[in-house]
Amino acid sequence: MRTTPAHVAPGETAKRRRRTTRIALAAAVAAALGGSGIYVANASAAETVVPGRVQAEAYGAQSGARVEGTGDADGGRNVGWLASGDWLRYDGVPVTGADLTARIASDNTASGSIELHLGSRTGALLATFPVARTGGWQKWTTVKATAASVPAGKQTVFAVLKSAQRNDFVNINWFTFGPVVAPPSSPPSSPSLPSSPPPVTSAAPTPSGDAPSGDGWVTMDRAKWEKQLAEFTAMKPEAVPAGNVRVPEFNASCTVSHSLPDDPIVFPGMSAASHMHTFLGNNSTDANTTTMTLLANAGSSCKPGEDRSAYWVPELTENGKKVDPHGVTVYYGSRLKDPTRTVPFPQGFRMIVGDAKRQVPTPKGAAGQFWCAGAGGEIGRSADGNWPVCAKTAELTYHLTFPDCWDGVHLDSPDHKSHVGPTGNDGTCASGKFPIAIPSLAFVIGYPTSGSAAGFKLSSGLASSMHGDAFFAWEDAALGSRVKNCIVQKAKCDSFGNF
Repeated sequence: MRTTPAHVAPGETAKRRRRTTRIALAAAVAAALGGSGIYVANASAAETVVPGRVQAEAYGAQSGARVEGTGDADGGRNVGWLASGDWLRYDGVPVTGADLTARIASDNTASGSIELHLGSRTGALLATFPVARTGGWQKWTTVKATAASVPAGKQTVFAVLKSAQRNDFVNINWFTFGPVVAPPSSPPSSPSLPSSPPPVTSAAPTPSGDAPSGDGWVTMDRAKWEKQLAEFTAMKPEAVPAGNVRVPEFNASCTVSHSLPDDPIVFPGMSAASHMHTFLGNNSTDANTTTMTLLANAGSSCKPGEDRSAYWVPELTENGKKVDPHGVTVYYGSRLKDPTRTVPFPQGFRMIVGDAKRQVPTPKGAAGQFWCAGAGGEIGRSADGNWPVCAKTAELTYHLTFPDCWDGVHLDSPDHKSHVGPTGNDGTCASGKFPIAIPSLAFVIGYPTSGSAAGFKLSSGLASSMHGDAFFAWEDAALGSRVKNCIVQKAKCDSFGNF
């Protein structure tokens, strides 16, 4: 299983853990690269593997965690990749006594704790489990805690992770909330995680295209997609005028709509559960947004009006004051060798690029850079080295690019990334497990500031945590005609689909 050499730098620890685990577990779906965010499992705490235990993976919702197989027969599965600020919610938990236990593993020298709160992440503190290094990510030990009280009835319990440092620091196998019931004589075998998304026939389509299934995948409504695709196929492309720039591209021109601590992809239905986001596009977007609410609302800060999608990024602050982008161009294009097989996004499609949990330095030349656009460009760096200082004639800019190949089955996945992937080395989507070419989405974000030595801060943390979310709700004909005219024909179009 996972081992991390003692000499590995803290910034490399999480990377090596992820790489080692992917090899050991054959790239399990729930452990996709860079995953972060919430997975609504629809599992109650009563669904335990052994009587008296609440399996860690039986959460109702979570932030920042992923599930993997445990390296011993007693464990079944465990929840890992847990860092300070992450949390797990368990519903319907009977607290039957004051003596609580948790089975944990850690290969991080940093200490920490698991706080159990009642009702919410900041609710009454039930108990605190100490976390110390156990010698490996699959070296398990049982830790004890004493409940402050024994509340009557079934409870909603939040396990909140606390540590002085940002790296992953603990895996959790199970909890007990009272007297331990002896396990059966033959412990359950460890279930294997799927190495690929479940087939279309194994899950009923979601009529609204919004609610995840029990494993976190959102399977699209096949009949609706086939209708949308048939209409797109029947469209006759317009003739490209002479002199047109032959680049497959159209765009939506956006300004800021509003700001909220909501994220309807990562925290659906959970108001104020996220860091602050800057929203573009549909002005109704909040924690309760669905495909239907987007399509029902015509108000948008993007042009054209037929684009009712929602786009968002973490909020930027300078010296503690919010800095809204003065404009964001949302580009739809293609990086494929042959863009003619590109199809529109299905209604309700959503995805995320970047990682809100990635907190590493970004000195000049590092990947994932903010940069200076305009005359004079970058003239220096912030005191911490993470941010550019621009000439007074330039401004802070960021360019986010999303994957452009799709599995053809799912509107979303547990980590909001595993249903999409990058173009293959052969310049096509057909060579991998994401065979369907979708438009290559990109945000080019311009901030009306040149910055200073004091630097900036994202609501998600360091510059390395920059990320973007997209929840698509175009009118079918408007999106289809742009894909047909502009991308398939490799012709540059404007925000209104004109050549």
